[in-house]
Order: sequence, then C-alpha cells, then structure tokens
Amino acid sequence: MAKKGSKGNAVYKVIEIVGTSSVSWADAGANAVKTASRTIRDLRVAEVEQLDMKIDGGKVLYRVRLNVSFKFHGED
Repeated sequence: MAKKGSKGNAVYKVIEIVGTSSVSWADAGANAVKTASRTIRDLRVAEVEQLDMKIDGGKVLYRVRLNVSFKFHGED
C-alpha cells in the first residue's frame, strides 16, 4: 500500500536469507532481519519459507530461511 503523499508506484526486490540461532527459530529469524537491515534499507516484509535444525554433537542450531522484500528507491 502506498504511503499518503507518495506517487503510488513502487518496485520491490525479494531475496532469500538464512538466519541461525542456538536459542530458537524466532531468534534465528530476528538475527537474519537485524543483520540484513544493516546493509539493506527499507526492508518491508519477511516471509518464513523453511524451518530446520542442524544437530552437531548433540547441540541444536535453529535455522530459518526467509524471503525478505525491500523497496527500490529512485532519486531521493
């Protein structure tokens, strides 16, 4: 949905990212979005595509695959 006062046309890019955590899937997703937001501006939506766990030596590593979208900007 366009913001009030905007031209109403927008273009978005969708990329796939993977976040990890030794705590939970929610923490893995939050880590992924937090890290991506350091270099990608105007993140809009994150959709969970896959949840899995890596088990190594009895320790669990939660992994979340996300599709995230961000807005392309013209001349600001």
